[in-house]
Amino acid sequence: MKKINKQPMTLIYPIPAFMVSCGENENEYNIISIAWTGTICSTPPMCYISIRPERHSYDIIKRTKEFVINYTTKDLLLAMDWSGRNSGSDNKKFEKMKLTPAKGEMVNCPVIAESPVNIECRVKDIITLGSHDMFIAEVLNIQVAESYINEKTGTINIQNNELIAYSQGNYLELGKIIEQAGFSIKNKQ
Repeated sequence: MKKINKQPMTLIYPIPAFMVSCGENENEYNIISIAWTGTICSTPPMCYISIRPERHSYDIIKRTKEFVINYTTKDLLLAMDWSGRNSGSDNKKFEKMKLTPAKGEMVNCPVIAESPVNIECRVKDIITLGSHDMFIAEVLNIQVAESYINEKTGTINIQNNELIAYSQGNYLELGKIIEQAGFSIKNKQ
């Protein structure tokens, strides 16, 4: 296979496409679309989001030290894309996108009621990088729609639920399971 060298860039794709909600009261509630996010620790459960300092949500999250990662489904794609293209300083995004801010269980910021999975987070550290700052957070609570719970195992079933990912300017629908983790050693006889 012949390869060509390319200039360094972000090319770890596909990545999640989430809506992150923040704000301590209805006047400042905001939604920011986030693709720079991921898991960074299992015990305690921790994740990160990276935000440009000029984004409206940046100062809110930096001050309150709380945010919620809300899963985006195909039905929420328009709201997620629009929220990432318009500033919360000029728009009340919950109202414009007809989304419902619901109370977080462990954080003082809203979850998006229409989202099937809401990950409530508290910021532990902020790392200044380059174009973005990384907000490292502990996961305090996860709200999950009952329809996403596997009745037999009690695990969260995200397949076949029209979740969205982002890749090089495009949105992708996720869902097809091709194999279970550990299959390479499980089938050895």
